[in-house]
Formats: sequence, C-alpha cells, structure tokens
Amino acid sequence: MKVSGNELSGSGVGVRVAADQYASDTISLQNMVQDIYKDVEPKPQIIAPGGFFDTKWFKEFIDKTPKSLDVITHHIYNLGPGVDEHLVEKILDPSYLDGEADTFSKLQATLKSSTTSAKAWVGEAGGAYNSGHNLVTNAYLDQLGMSASYDTKTYCRQSLIGGNYGLLNTTNFIPNPDYYSALLWHRLMGRNVLSTSFSGTKKIRAYAHCAKHSNGITVLLLNLDNSTTIKTKVAFNGTMRKHKHRFHSHRPKLIQFPRREHKTSETRRYEYHLTAEDGNLHSQTMMLNGKKLSVNSTGNIPPLEPIRVNSSEPITVRPYSIVFVHIPYIVLSACR
Repeated sequence: MKVSGNELSGSGVGVRVAADQYASDTISLQNMVQDIYKDVEPKPQIIAPGGFFDTKWFKEFIDKTPKSLDVITHHIYNLGPGVDEHLVEKILDPSYLDGEADTFSKLQATLKSSTTSAKAWVGEAGGAYNSGHNLVTNAYLDQLGMSASYDTKTYCRQSLIGGNYGLLNTTNFIPNPDYYSALLWHRLMGRNVLSTSFSGTKKIRAYAHCAKHSNGITVLLLNLDNSTTIKTKVAFNGTMRKHKHRFHSHRPKLIQFPRREHKTSETRRYEYHLTAEDGNLHSQTMMLNGKKLSVNSTGNIPPLEPIRVNSSEPITVRPYSIVFVHIPYIVLSACR
C-alpha cells in the first residue's frame, strides 16, 4: 500500500503543500466525514498534517481550520539520520535532548493562541530517521516525559516492528529493550503530569506523573552519566497538596509523612531499575532490578516486579540507568 501526502508541512520532505491549501483540503475532508457519518457517533477524527513542525506553517494551518481539526500532529527525528556515528553521544547529551523542548513549547503556544480545540500529538517518532541505527536505542522515555510536560496527548512510536527502531525484533518478534521501557511507562505513569525539575547534575532527567490506577505519584529518573551514582529524595514547593515538586541531589528538603499503624505499605515505595546487561549500551538484553527480562517458551512477557524500599531511604540512580519510582503515600490535590 502506498501512502501519499506524508510530511508535506513546512518545507516538506521532497515536496510541500502550502498551509492555506492544506487547510482548504482539511476543511473539505471534514465536510465529507460529517456527511458520510452523519448518523454515526463518535465520528472519525480529523488528524493532520503529519509532518515536521514549522512555526509559521503550523500557525497558518491551525488558524484556518479552527472547527475542522481534532488533532494536530507532528513528527520527530531529532537525532538526525540513522547513519550518524555520533548517535550515542547525542542521546547522552542533555543539552542536545533539551533542544526538542523548543518544538513542543512553540506548538503548545501556537495552540493556546488559537481558537482551535485541536489537541497535540506526536504522530511519528523514531529518534533517528532512515530506519534508525542498529543496536542503538533512542531517547524514547525522555521524549515521552518531555512531550507529556507540554500537554501532548498521544505519542506514536515508529515502529512496533520494522527498521532498527522497532519495539520488537524483526526476525523473532522478541521485545527489544525499549519495549520494556514503554510497558512500564504505560503501566505506571498516569495522565496528570506534575511540574518537575532536578537540582544538581544535568545528566539526570526527571519527570513525574500521578500514578496510574493507583494512589500517589510515579517518578521517572534517567541517569545519562557513565560513572556517577546519584542518591536523591523528593521535595515539594509549598505544602504537600501543591502539584509542583522538585528533586534535589544535594541537601534535599525532606517531607515528613504521617505513619499509620498497621499499614506499613504506605511508608514504602516501589522501584523499577532498568539497566543494560553488563552496562553495555548496545546490548539487546534489558535488566530489571538486576534480573534479565526475557519472554518464556510460550512468548509471554515476564512479570515486571518492583523492589520495595523504605521511604526514609534515598532513591539511588546508578550510571546509565532508568528508574521508575511509584510513591503511593504522597497525596497531591492534582492526583485526586
């Protein structure tokens, strides 16, 4: 099947369509959908343009489709071509990763300044384009965290199967490392996003959401450093009920939570430490809390079990590791 009309926004890829023409076509499509599905609810959504973000082009397109567009989508391949030999250095460079925040910020501002009700999606992302790079994962979790912090409602990964950026091995369909990262995100990170920052090294990436289908919050920490272990705790701006909070690696402000008799589980948190086997970033084997993650003989995903840690202990983030921390005893008004 050949798909026409992909990545035509802005300068386009090979060819482009002007924003006013794209808006006119989108309005025509929306009218067709309303007519064909007039007796059907819910109706199919109008999702466009499916291309790379360009401020001027997107603003004109959004302003001219205020009642015809349900979702505004853009593509992200911020690491450049898959043949780039410096992809690992880019992935581990916090200043490089921060560059993508400019796209999210400008799109968010464009939507806020418009009368549209359209929501932002990342319609396609795979780190590096042209099928990625073999044995090099991309900045997947960091982009998930960053996109959510700018009110992106959906993030579509390129791809489930295919190329070097697939979540499953193209030969045997065994999960690649990013599959387990995505699965933990899906299970632990709720829809409400909490404003988060980390005081200390820039090599720590920090994100937090209300916990999914559970009490408390879930924190995501990524350590991009190859040798430094960070010990950190959670501190809040203001009272316990404020939704903004901050992470400190030096002299953290500790929050005292009341202990409840006969409910010791409320003073413990649940941690999921993801690392590459033997510390090799090119490894195809993901470790969870020091144990290999692999499907069984029938192809079933292994249980993703956390370790329980007393709330008085700092969170330890080892070199080149990813840590999800579910903290059920933190009660925030934003998560109720």
